[in-house]
Amino acid sequence: MIYVIDTSVISALYKNYYRANFPSLWKLFDAMVDAGRFSSCREALRELEDRGGNAFDWAKSKAEIFVPPDAKDGDIVAQIYAVQHFQANIDQKKLQKGGKCADPFLVARAHTVGGTVLTMEQPRPHAAKIPNICDHFKIPCVDLQKFMSIEKWHF
Repeated sequence: MIYVIDTSVISALYKNYYRANFPSLWKLFDAMVDAGRFSSCREALRELEDRGGNAFDWAKSKAEIFVPPDAKDGDIVAQIYAVQHFQANIDQKKLQKGGKCADPFLVARAHTVGGTVLTMEQPRPHAAKIPNICDHFKIPCVDLQKFMSIEKWHF
């Protein structure tokens, strides 16, 4: 299974699971990266760049997983925003300040590669968040806890 990883997961890993203190977690994570089991989108890398820090340093060193959108991805992004409710996913204040919005590209990437979106976001009724968009388009979506359970990571 390929996981399409959101910036929220990468940030959470670097914020809460320090490499020096959780070497077994990072060994498993790095092995999955090396095996090509993670993918993401260029826009996620740009979000991490805006935040800087260790998470961005790591992402730069693994730039190959942050792929630019292709025509298939673009078609899915267009389908997402064709749903009026999901247009609320675009944070106008964030965009006006030059912020990035990786969400639709993550969902599109997962659709294109037949993957599962890995995010820290939780589904909320009537929201325009990643889990809600995934549910609408029948794309698997899990949070970090569920991912660790699926992969049988126990520490």
